[in-house]
Amino acid sequence: MGAAALLGVLLLGVAATLGCTRLLTATVLKGTPSAFALELPPFRRPRVGQVVVRSLLDRTVFVLARAVAVAAPAGGVIWLLANITLGDTTILAHITGFLDPLGQLMGLDGVILTAFLLGWPANEIVMPVMLMAYLAQGSLVDFDQLTGVQALLEAHGWTMTTAVCTLLFTLFHWPCSTTCLTIWRESKSIKWTLVAVAVPTLLGVGLCILVNALGSLLGI
Repeated sequence: MGAAALLGVLLLGVAATLGCTRLLTATVLKGTPSAFALELPPFRRPRVGQVVVRSLLDRTVFVLARAVAVAAPAGGVIWLLANITLGDTTILAHITGFLDPLGQLMGLDGVILTAFLLGWPANEIVMPVMLMAYLAQGSLVDFDQLTGVQALLEAHGWTMTTAVCTLLFTLFHWPCSTTCLTIWRESKSIKWTLVAVAVPTLLGVGLCILVNALGSLLGI
């Protein structure tokens, strides 16, 4: 079941990419010349020392720098939202309540939408934020076993429709902060950066609303 779902998500992503490309080519980018450039690596005997150094600088240092520059401040903001109260309710709970109507329309809930929003700096924190909000904890949480996560989600009203819509929105939503920054650097255009954010988000919202409507009709 898991393999079939993963394959379906991959195929849907490819189909959506081809469809959006076709649509943009026929409308906004009609008549605009385009080129495809493929950079090939140098064909020579591998240099172990150079490979190690480049991997260390391009991979490890980049990830650590991103964690310090983006994920750490985001964690501080999330902690403040989860621990500062307005009245008897935390700011995080107020946000989830505000987003809940839209979330219900999409087959999700306010907690899921809030987790995606707060996960913009780094998508890896979406699930921990979601669990933290459900448990009303003041810090990010994790589970050692999937059965505990399943029980928690079911206790907060998750159904098959919720799971499918969450999977769809995971595939189709705004890029993370690093990707947005890369798009802006490559295009030098705020307009195209916003387009890159809006297109997958609108597609994801539309698909989630459609799937939720079908799920309601079928009683799933």
